[in-house]
Amino acid sequence: MKNSNNEIRFETRVPLNEVMRSNPTTISSGATVAQAAAAMCHDDVGSCIVLQRNLPIGIVTEQDINCKVVAKDLKPSNVHVNEIMSTPLITVRADKTVGDAATMMVKHRVRRLPVIDEKKKVIGIVTVRDLLTVSNELNELMADLIEINREDIVEMGTCSRCGQMSDELKRLDNVMLCARCREEENIT
Repeated sequence: MKNSNNEIRFETRVPLNEVMRSNPTTISSGATVAQAAAAMCHDDVGSCIVLQRNLPIGIVTEQDINCKVVAKDLKPSNVHVNEIMSTPLITVRADKTVGDAATMMVKHRVRRLPVIDEKKKVIGIVTVRDLLTVSNELNELMADLIEINREDIVEMGTCSRCGQMSDELKRLDNVMLCARCREEENIT
């Protein structure tokens, strides 16, 4: 795709629902920190979305538990999640893209975004790690595309097509071609 400066750029708009994790760990706002920690351990995750009347109002992370409970030597069964949760909760709608979510994470300095539907019900969660996975896959794809379309000039060697020695070989699509074979293929 070309932009207004006639520069070629690669753009992708990966839908958020393709990378989010469905059914995130949730907990009632009246639950204790001990219950939240047990739920996180059970689901092997680093956070719980706090719900009140089935709507998200906050999030409790491992860091919240460490800094607001453990570091203060409080008893987790005596502290409620609504006392230590991060709020207001930053959420993202399911119809947004990975790019939209990344922009929100940077803007609000968060590492997790609960994904909500049109009724504001939690349907998933996306984390920085989820976005990095997509980014790494796109980077690998781009590297493969660059390698496939790479044109290297090699001064001397044997043409892969005709087998003749040449001092004007070029690598095209991972094949070394002399000037004559490139001309026959209408490749300059």
